[in-house]
Amino acid sequence: MSGTFWAFVPAIVAIVLALATKQVYLSLFIGIFVGGMFLAGGNPAEAMGTSFQVMSEKVGGNVPILVFLVVLGIFVVLMQKSGGAKSYGEWAQQRIRNKRGALIATAGLGCLIFVDDYFNCLTVGSVMRPVTDKFKVSHSKLAWIIDSTAAPVCIIAPISSWAAAVSGELEGNGLVAFIKTIPFNIYAILTLIMVFVFCIYKIDFGKMKRNENAADFLDDLNAGETDLPTDEDKSIVANPKGKVRHLIIPVITLIVFCILGMIYTGYFYNWDTETLGTEVQSSNIIEAFSNCDAGLSLAIGSTFALIVIAAYYMIAKIVNFKDIMESIVQGFKAMVPAILILVFAWTISGVMGAKGGYLDAKAFVENNIAGLSVQWLFPAIFFLLACVISFATGTSWGTFGVLVPIAIAVLGGSSTLAILTVSATLGGAVYGDHVSPISDTTILASAGGNCNHVDHVKTQLPYASLIAAIAFISYLVGGVLIYSDLNGVLGGLIMWAVAIGLFVGSVFLIKFLEKRKNNSESAKTETNE
Repeated sequence: MSGTFWAFVPAIVAIVLALATKQVYLSLFIGIFVGGMFLAGGNPAEAMGTSFQVMSEKVGGNVPILVFLVVLGIFVVLMQKSGGAKSYGEWAQQRIRNKRGALIATAGLGCLIFVDDYFNCLTVGSVMRPVTDKFKVSHSKLAWIIDSTAAPVCIIAPISSWAAAVSGELEGNGLVAFIKTIPFNIYAILTLIMVFVFCIYKIDFGKMKRNENAADFLDDLNAGETDLPTDEDKSIVANPKGKVRHLIIPVITLIVFCILGMIYTGYFYNWDTETLGTEVQSSNIIEAFSNCDAGLSLAIGSTFALIVIAAYYMIAKIVNFKDIMESIVQGFKAMVPAILILVFAWTISGVMGAKGGYLDAKAFVENNIAGLSVQWLFPAIFFLLACVISFATGTSWGTFGVLVPIAIAVLGGSSTLAILTVSATLGGAVYGDHVSPISDTTILASAGGNCNHVDHVKTQLPYASLIAAIAFISYLVGGVLIYSDLNGVLGGLIMWAVAIGLFVGSVFLIKFLEKRKNNSESAKTETNE
């Protein structure tokens, strides 16, 4: 079964069960066990042992990310105790006059926090939820805004953990090559455009519209869902003397130290794994970002930032030492649900072999793609493949690792068509990340918005799929134009013109259908009266 389509069955089982039962933990574990059964030839005891072996490998390799998550949880608790989060919420409520303003402010904050999607999801949710709750924004709408600004802004930001992850898969100066992909990343950029357009004009459809109506008319921000990702710790008491700066300074400090962490691990702490113990220093800061270890950078940076902010709070007499120590336990406790799902998601990805090994999904993709010769279709094909693999595995980073090297090997690393194909791969991976119930970012967005996880997946799916369809058509056009030796800039402009045209047309169609539905309902009401 290794290297065949069977490698994707564990994820399919987990996703179907999660959507059907809404029990994410159980669904993921069953998916992992199914993969273990494949590997063990049907032996349940050996399958369980294999599953835990993979889990230990994945957790061991991702300890820095888990440390980062725990530190973020502690940060959130500290900002609540300092009164900074409450003060910012009160400040925002005084200046935000309506629901539209709350939505735009949330999207704006999501775009400003571009260093890491985990940090984005948790920070935007905890800071803006009191404001959006005041103006009756459903938690599913909040989770959608968080999710739709987290990964998309990180994948087009040169200084981010995502840029570092992608740069490591590219040839030559990875960061420079990554920057070249940014203008062609239609899915990510158009998703950000959609968020602001839909917030400004208050456009909703599908289940999201029903949830928004429940929030507006029934004051039910969870649309009847009771299985929420986290329960807020009622024991956390905000300091009434807290100021807005007690929120802003920690956030800025965290961003600065995370960036410094990336520079440190890429410039001073970059080890050549082929000659163990030999330190290889980067020659400049740009190269340092390209060579950094994203997880280690975030763990080191966030830990130092936590120490600095703890000292700052104690000096300012906002939070005492005892409360800081209590915050460590409370922050860890708040992150347990997200960490548990992340561990399961990493394990199922490991069993499937998203980066090779075990069921070896990577080999299946390589064997079925490398031989294709219709290069003008590659941007669209790789976009679709990235969508499917990221959705099935729940990891956009794993998808990068599978597809980007193949694209470079087949097309070369410097041609415009290769850059377009890599960019399409990145966009498709973000889409799969958005709509997969086993995606780490989707899980954290649910936690940040305090939204039922499966409800977030269902409400986000049609929004993300609309942009994905537009991006796919645009990549078909772009592939034809650039493969025919048209100037890359002109080809890119035409491709974007197609994308914007389709998006505008979609907006008008949604508004038209909404208007017609409202008129039909009004007519029925008048007839009944």
